[in-house]
Amino acid sequence: MKSNYQATKTISLDEYGIKNAKVKYQLSPNELHDLTIEKGQGAAASSGALAVNTGEFTGRSPKDRFIVKDAITQDKVWWGAINIPFEVDNFDRLYNKVTDYLSNKELFVRDCYACADENYKLSIRVINEYPWSNMFAYNMFLRPTEKELDTFSPEWTVINAPGFMANPDEDGTRQHNFAILNFTKKIALIGGTGYTGEIKKGIFSVLNFILPVFKNTLPMHCSANVGKKGDTAIFFGLSGTGKTTLSTDSSRSLIGDDEHGWTNENTVFNFEGGCYAKVINLSRENEPEIFDAIKKGAILENVFLDKTGEVDYSNASITQNTRVSYPIDFIENIQVPSIGKNPKNIFFLTADAFGVLPPISKLTPSQAAYHFISGYTAKVAGTEAGVVEPLPSFSACFGAPFMPLHPSKYAEMLSKKMIEAGVNVWLVNTGWTGGPYGVGTRMKLQYTRAMIHAVLNGDLGLYCYDNYHIHSVFGVAQPRTCPGVPTSVLSPRATWNNDEAYYKTAFKLSNAFRENFKKFEAHCNEEIRRGGPQRYTF
Repeated sequence: MKSNYQATKTISLDEYGIKNAKVKYQLSPNELHDLTIEKGQGAAASSGALAVNTGEFTGRSPKDRFIVKDAITQDKVWWGAINIPFEVDNFDRLYNKVTDYLSNKELFVRDCYACADENYKLSIRVINEYPWSNMFAYNMFLRPTEKELDTFSPEWTVINAPGFMANPDEDGTRQHNFAILNFTKKIALIGGTGYTGEIKKGIFSVLNFILPVFKNTLPMHCSANVGKKGDTAIFFGLSGTGKTTLSTDSSRSLIGDDEHGWTNENTVFNFEGGCYAKVINLSRENEPEIFDAIKKGAILENVFLDKTGEVDYSNASITQNTRVSYPIDFIENIQVPSIGKNPKNIFFLTADAFGVLPPISKLTPSQAAYHFISGYTAKVAGTEAGVVEPLPSFSACFGAPFMPLHPSKYAEMLSKKMIEAGVNVWLVNTGWTGGPYGVGTRMKLQYTRAMIHAVLNGDLGLYCYDNYHIHSVFGVAQPRTCPGVPTSVLSPRATWNNDEAYYKTAFKLSNAFRENFKKFEAHCNEEIRRGGPQRYTF
């Protein structure tokens, strides 16, 4: 089916410095799917989904993400290893090189939106070198109506040139790939990498700056869903902790799976129009909603296809970070529009490879702020070169690579909103039990789902001594019983059958928490500092 807008509307890219481009504007996903295969850039999986290989980069490259240091950003951005400054002159030279490279080429252009709430909607133009990158933009951003396209005026522009390689000596980059945000020119410039996640995370980073600074709205790296009674739940978590899996629940309507804003009008809104889920070890049995969303219109990234087009989801020969993107309406049970009321419960998800955190525990306000700023999960052996045992990994606000401001700014906003809304906050360990990685086993998904359902159904009882046990190292309140979960599973110490080894490992992790938090202490009040675990000297 031909796109109406391709037939009736043409645009020029001259204003961007891109000359004589053959512009394919607002193509349909079917057209982009077919063009990708015609160009030999992808293949059709047996499910009908488009399968592509993103090339050298199968994930983001945080050390190659920059923000132009200018009058808007110089006094507001938290500069350092996460937010790396880029000189204005270097940006201008590199921009001109990229636009010269894209001139005279066939390019794919899409106008779209971010933010489901009309009061916060951001208009975006995405210019792509590859058709499948443009299809990703169709899947992940909000799709304008034809009436909206008639008067569409982009505020931000994403220029995506995977085939352009920077020269670090000339261009000021670290290596040949880069993702640079320029808040004065309102441009996200991406080159040298085909990983599509850089496109959406670039806009996410933009909103993480704009919303708190200019809109007094909290941006969050989280998923969200809503129950039949209108109760909203939020799930914070880093990649691999189950954020998408746990929020995609047939009994609740999905608001979104990755990026949201929490407004002063007591609403939570999705930034996106799609989902971008990890598919390593995906099965219909464990994640039926995601599995069934993989059909024509979805894009599989870096998966292994056999000769018949069947996907081996257990095969990580290309990367552990295999992904699928699809429009949110590929999920059957969604919230329309993608907006919910103030949340009743917030879940902090962590994949604790040390196996010492309780599978679920209730946090006080000070503990919630401490754990939000910490953003803990763990790396396991084999995921990175040199990692031979579990290593703690901290990412402030559960999304440090996308947070231009100091983490304390987001934590203060979250604490204020939690108190005003009377939200319950829970720490959920989707990682290991019965010992650390290599000894214990991964927490069963059915148990984690049962614990979350118990919270949402109000079945975990009141916060009191009879119902909860205070963890002796982390100070969190762990329930003694939970419907659908064996009582023994709720006590991590009991699953080890070795108290000495358990406490030694627990204090090792608690010390890592406290060491990591030192860089935030000067920006946090005493109440937040008291939310941390005990320290122990061996």
